[in-house]
Amino acid sequence: MLNFVLCDDNQNILNKLAQMLENIFIKYDYDATITYKCDNAEDLFDYINKNDIDVLFLDINLRNKITGLDIAEYIRKKNKKIYIIFTTGHLEYALVAYKYKTFDYIPKPFVSERLELTISRLFEDIQSSFSNFIKVGNSQMLIKEDDILYIKKNNMKLIYHTPFQDYSSYIAFNKIEHTLPKNFIRCHKSYIVNINSISSIDTANNCIHLYNNDICPIGPKYKNNLLEVLSNYEYFTKDNRWVNESQRNAN
Repeated sequence: MLNFVLCDDNQNILNKLAQMLENIFIKYDYDATITYKCDNAEDLFDYINKNDIDVLFLDINLRNKITGLDIAEYIRKKNKKIYIIFTTGHLEYALVAYKYKTFDYIPKPFVSERLELTISRLFEDIQSSFSNFIKVGNSQMLIKEDDILYIKKNNMKLIYHTPFQDYSSYIAFNKIEHTLPKNFIRCHKSYIVNINSISSIDTANNCIHLYNNDICPIGPKYKNNLLEVLSNYEYFTKDNRWVNESQRNAN
């Protein structure tokens, strides 16, 4: 799910933008939500420093010593992946705004068709780029790559398991395997595991232990390839509990 944050010093405009975006999410079944909205830079800074943001709608002229451009400059020093979409009634800011790797620039007053076009392009960009999001089957739903522990085949549908909740889609393994990042590998006829989620591997009992205590089986057909990939894949798990053999030897 994409987390949207909105900042505008006019509460009426802020509420209208939020409502228009929520209508677009519902209309096109976009997996997105507005997690926070505020009308001043101080509150926005506080939220940014404590929470993950995927998309930020940011007013340029905040009637404050700190402008939207100042906020964008601060954000870009910390995070280059946040999609920044500037909003303003002052067209002269347009060229300056793109200095901060802005995804789009939307003039006020907002027009629904213009917002729809921007959100559509946003989802297309995320789905076609290496932005660490994975599309759930043929749906519009997006999950952060790091959140997916493994994908399990359950009859006619696939279940995407995360620490928070499960997502499902009616699609075959062979339709998604080639679209997944290299850290997702088939370990069983019914399982694809995110190897960044591995805590330990029990080759004697042919099972994979994940950092959340879930267990994925290792199928005989996939075992050799799995071990070969792991032996060449240099990584630490999130809590550094497992490293590959070459790293152990190096230490």
